[in-house]
Amino acid sequence: MKPVVIGTRASTLALAQAGQVAAALGAMHPGLVVEIRHITTRGDRITDRPLAALGRNGVFVTEIETALREKVIDLAVHSAKDLPSRLAPDMTLAALLEREDPRDVLISDGPVLADLPPGARIGTSSPRRAAQLRTLRPDLALLDIRGNVDTRLRRLVSGDYHALVLAAAGLIRLGRAAEITEWLDPTVMLPAVGQGALAVETRAGDAAMRQLAAPLAHAATSAAVSAERAFLAELGADCTAVAGALASVAPGGVLVLDALVGASDGRLVRGRLSGDAGDPGLGGRLARRLRAEAEEAHAP
Repeated sequence: MKPVVIGTRASTLALAQAGQVAAALGAMHPGLVVEIRHITTRGDRITDRPLAALGRNGVFVTEIETALREKVIDLAVHSAKDLPSRLAPDMTLAALLEREDPRDVLISDGPVLADLPPGARIGTSSPRRAAQLRTLRPDLALLDIRGNVDTRLRRLVSGDYHALVLAAAGLIRLGRAAEITEWLDPTVMLPAVGQGALAVETRAGDAAMRQLAAPLAHAATSAAVSAERAFLAELGADCTAVAGALASVAPGGVLVLDALVGASDGRLVRGRLSGDAGDPGLGGRLARRLRAEAEEAHAP
């Protein structure tokens, strides 16, 4: 049997995530041979600038999608939050795996967020996190930080920062959850769209790979992340925008979507909408409502 080649970034976390997908594929398809190929993306090469300065979309995705198009790889594994809100027509999501904890967390040199001293240096590369932190603690110094999880944690230990805000899912997958100082409730820090979920992408026309990966899909995660991505797509935004969303499927198939957008004056507009988990328009409706509320607040 021809090996199935998975493409991924080469960071420790990305490799752990690709390994998780490879193991799941092997368990579902006995005898399947899976290879993992490392691909360096623009976001990996350029580390001396904030992510928001590198362009709107695809800084951790474009080169991997090119490898798919050129059939260098068969499947790609991404953190769902890194994906553009709209995929190219020749690409498709073959599966969204069951979501890990979607929350953001604080790792500090001791204090929780409320107890950090004024002026404490907080490392984050996310405009979404920075906007929420400014609302919670305008007295903190928010500093950009790039690099993989290990690099960021080393910089915390070295004293460059007093605290970091990171995604819980990555720390859990790396076996480093014990280092978390505080779990930030989504009512305090709303996560990024797709945060905690792994996405398996392939060519839209490759029916064999879509069929191979389909059993990995988790229905509740797929419904939730699809609603979040629809919200982001309606805004015309990407993973560097001041926007966050988190959906969950309640008993009875009701999907609850919480979201926020950043207004031009720095204020955050939040909202919630519930509907059927199969309703493809839910995310778009909430995006339009929040955008209208943000624009109305600045009308003369």
